[in-house]
Amino acid sequence: MNPKLVAPVSKNFIDMCTLQDITAKSYCSMVLKWLKVKQDKWSLWLRWCVVPLAMPPAMTDLLDMWAAHPALAGQTPDQITVDFLLPTGIYIQMDVPREATIQHIKLLLWKQAQMFPLFPALGEMESHMFECVNQAAVHEELEDETRRLCDIRPFLPVLKLVTRNCGRAERLLDSKIGVLIGKGLHELDAINDQEVKDFRSKMLRISEEQMQRVQMMTCTEWLQACFSPQLEPAAGTAITDGAGDRPADLKVIIHFDQSQDSASLKVPSSCTPTELMEFAVRKWLTTHGPEEEGWRGQYVLRVSQCLEFLCGENPLFQYKYIRICMQAKESPHLTLVHTSTIKAMFDKEISTISAVVSRKSSNPPLPLPPKRRVPTQVQTCVWDVSRPFKIVLVNASKVNAEEAAKVQVRAGLFHGAELLCKPAVSSESSGRSDHTWKESTLEFDISVCDLPRMTRLCFAIYAVMDKVKKQKSTRNAHINKYQTIRKAGKVHYPIAWVNTMVFDYKGQLKTGDIILHCWSSFPDELEEMLNPIGTIQTNPYTENATALHIYFPEYLPHPIVFPPFDKILEKAAEIAGASDCAPMGRGGKKFHIELKEIMERDPLSQLCENEKDLIWTLRYDCRENFPQSLPKLLLSVKWSKHEDMAQLQALLQIWPRLSPRDALELLDFNYPDQYVREYAVRCLRDMRTISIPASTFFTSDEELLQYLLQLVQVLRYEPYYDCALTHFLLERAQGNRKIGHFLFWHLRSEIHMPAVSVQFALILEAYCRCNIPHIEVLKKQVEALSKLKSVNELIKLGTIKNARSKTKEAMLTKEAMMTCLRQSGYSETLSDLHSPLNPNVLLSGINVEKCRYMDSKMKPLWIVYNNKLLGGDTLGIIFKNGDDLRQDMLTLQILRLMDLLWKEANLDLRIVPYGCLATGDRAGLIEVVSSADTIANIQLTSSNVAAAAAFNKDALLNWLKERNSGDALDRAIEEFTLSCAGYCVATYVLGIGDRHSDNIMVRSTGQLFHIDFGHILGNFKSKFGIKRERVPFILTHDFIHVIQQGKTGYTEKFGSFRQYCEEAYLILRKNGNLFITLFALMLTAGLPELTSVKDIQYLKDSLALGKTDDEALKQFRQKFDEALRESWTTKVNWMAHNVAKDNRS
Repeated sequence: MNPKLVAPVSKNFIDMCTLQDITAKSYCSMVLKWLKVKQDKWSLWLRWCVVPLAMPPAMTDLLDMWAAHPALAGQTPDQITVDFLLPTGIYIQMDVPREATIQHIKLLLWKQAQMFPLFPALGEMESHMFECVNQAAVHEELEDETRRLCDIRPFLPVLKLVTRNCGRAERLLDSKIGVLIGKGLHELDAINDQEVKDFRSKMLRISEEQMQRVQMMTCTEWLQACFSPQLEPAAGTAITDGAGDRPADLKVIIHFDQSQDSASLKVPSSCTPTELMEFAVRKWLTTHGPEEEGWRGQYVLRVSQCLEFLCGENPLFQYKYIRICMQAKESPHLTLVHTSTIKAMFDKEISTISAVVSRKSSNPPLPLPPKRRVPTQVQTCVWDVSRPFKIVLVNASKVNAEEAAKVQVRAGLFHGAELLCKPAVSSESSGRSDHTWKESTLEFDISVCDLPRMTRLCFAIYAVMDKVKKQKSTRNAHINKYQTIRKAGKVHYPIAWVNTMVFDYKGQLKTGDIILHCWSSFPDELEEMLNPIGTIQTNPYTENATALHIYFPEYLPHPIVFPPFDKILEKAAEIAGASDCAPMGRGGKKFHIELKEIMERDPLSQLCENEKDLIWTLRYDCRENFPQSLPKLLLSVKWSKHEDMAQLQALLQIWPRLSPRDALELLDFNYPDQYVREYAVRCLRDMRTISIPASTFFTSDEELLQYLLQLVQVLRYEPYYDCALTHFLLERAQGNRKIGHFLFWHLRSEIHMPAVSVQFALILEAYCRCNIPHIEVLKKQVEALSKLKSVNELIKLGTIKNARSKTKEAMLTKEAMMTCLRQSGYSETLSDLHSPLNPNVLLSGINVEKCRYMDSKMKPLWIVYNNKLLGGDTLGIIFKNGDDLRQDMLTLQILRLMDLLWKEANLDLRIVPYGCLATGDRAGLIEVVSSADTIANIQLTSSNVAAAAAFNKDALLNWLKERNSGDALDRAIEEFTLSCAGYCVATYVLGIGDRHSDNIMVRSTGQLFHIDFGHILGNFKSKFGIKRERVPFILTHDFIHVIQQGKTGYTEKFGSFRQYCEEAYLILRKNGNLFITLFALMLTAGLPELTSVKDIQYLKDSLALGKTDDEALKQFRQKFDEALRESWTTKVNWMAHNVAKDNRS
């Protein structure tokens, strides 16, 4: 190591040496001599003081100059010694306040620079900005000078002054977007890829048009887009008063904005927000006199505790907030907000947009000279090239194979998961890391004319060995997992894989040389040792990646292109006209019965070749009688025949629209065709309001939010940046701020993944440019999460340093956390922001006294906020750093969907799908459910002995009795019964494991709910090879004791509970295909327990798909009885958990 760049220790020490001419050891020796530290401490000081630029320090470095807590990071000074590098070649070192803004630091530097030579050469201060190396070891331009130095956290305290090259406004916007999305736009600028450039240019043009449209919006339209209310999916079902079908009356507490006054109104739950406002204003006028008459009609209703406005003229009972209050027997709190307040918010956003749009329009580019007409380039349609498709292997480098191994390359052409022809295999090659092949041309058994537009060329590089050798080293230990025994006793070990498209983004057949940097991690399932479902992006870490150099030959002297859509339809018409037979289809009764049986199968069922032929032959029957069977028809098309492909595209033009739930399956990896995916997006786009049976309605935005997690994940399957799904998501995000918020976080949380980093960064950039006012809102959230991460890292560091004394650790780190949160640099950043979990909730300030950290391995932070819009109310969030929350997020999404489906069937099982959001690499937030405690704590507080607590069946009922009495207790027991039924069914269907008394909770209102979903799809925990969980779901005798209101014997209440479970199970069965589709769309997300289709098989079994309702119900009843019969084993597990927990504490 040659540490010519080192962290300065102090001014006095800098005077002792010249850094440019010093070695690492001599420098450290001088440090030790100066500090009078013993030589055996040398290695520690080396770690602290000498920091190579190529390797950023970990967040847990013992000396963090930006850390805010003195007890953990050493006494952090208010001043930081910073080196300034000026463009004149002058070097200045001076102390600056660590919490100073960049603008203030620049002023200080300018005053200091006047004392140095060449100051006049600097010119104007505003024409310069700072640049630093950030914590990710990337150069960052500090265009936004309102940021503080301690928030930027440079890798080293070195700031370089550079000259601005273009307009400051544009650079400032670029800088903000880069910081916000976690990837500097200069990184995108540096990508030498025409597809990236074309996509960014197109998105820039669209964003400018969108911002101009927003400027034309009315205040009401803007309010609807930014703060629209959530409507209850079962909107047609009113809550009655119990005496008949008349909607129940509703007691509403009306608050008046900017006033301490409030009023209580009793109104029919069927009245509209406008009618309610009339009642409220009329009551206001009775106390404030007729002089206030002019205010009539100038108000809007807002949910008091959040930024959610009751827009529209729906009955009150259709609004989700109102309905939740009615079901909980609570009075809704609404606030009358004057339109002038809304207008001020609206004007502020419009002015932000105008500042950017006007700057761009004030300096329009000079008109380009008229282009000379360039002769149209000669192109050939791919259908006219009948030669076999082939590629040439030039060489491979950095191949990590054993010396004795032979290396081969296997290549396959895929359309989705379908192998178009037999894979081609190279000859064997010997060598260490660099390889060439004698037979370098790989020819495929398919003509160029039959290549589908979305053909993927998939490669696998693998080693061939004569026999299995025991691995003494760990260098290639991973290969045993993937070994495949071939004929003649040879073993094939996968080394690397990579995929690329055969056609480029413009539809032109690729030609020429291309170097593909490969991936070395393999999925659990391989197709002929190939990984077609893997990304088509090459490995960005090129330094160590295996590189495969291939050559696409030129079949003709001019480009070969895939035909445009109109030519495809012409081809289909030509085939139809040349056919002598009648229109295909109209099969006999026997075939129709067989077709019906095939179409009713679940999405996981495989089709044999005869069944595929039958479906294709009867495709017009499918269109008329089974339109929802389109996915099975698409799987039956011979995509390797361009004539069949053309006929399919013509049929798709007259295919009925599918419901969004059915159309989701078409976005799976198995359906890569561009026009099929465009059809699926049309099904999503066309239905602004979706009619559902039983007179219920769904707003399209609400349904889109329900499936947004999957829609973001399937972007991975899009081979080109400019696609229908990307445009659809951006359009809907622009029209609904809440969709935009979650789209941002779903993309931002995975920006660190190399396979999607560029694609997601491009979409995030496009979203930010189309929603300029939202940038500051999101930026505040990103900064707050960064601060929470810093606090969490400091606590982890503190617990490591004080691991010997748990008491001392707890006291020190608790004090450190509170001191840290009180510092202005933290309190300001963490205050006055929109909650990432729910953008309609405003978090004002942290209630430091109530904050703590939790005692699990990753030391999650328990942060308590004051609600800005409702005085005295607090909100809790848990920040996790080090845990992947995406599996929890998926499970909670499915629980929300189950709740939705049950409500559509008029069954409300009082599910509590609390908020959970992944915000970064193994980081995220979880909502704290108020007034709730774990079963373990409830049991332990009722018993002095941990071992006996789990067997106290009265503890739970007594806990509810302490918090409820009379009618409230009856309601609490009913809430418990309904929610227990819901979670029994949900946990069984989803195979949720690791169910112990610390991850089952109960609210004081009686609602039971589960937390912590680290094990799903039947991945139950075991110890010493023995399964700890022997029951299909948790149903203990203390639960039954509550359901039966403390009575013994099987009462009528328990019979009702069992009926709820069976009804809920049958409802989920009817939607089994939807659940399978949603999990299938998540296969490439990288979740630990959802990596292959085999994992989803658990859902098919638990829902008994393929069986009749009677057979399925019989199976469920057996599981129910088993859970009841074996509940004692659950108690034993809980006892062991309580004892272990008691010993730890």
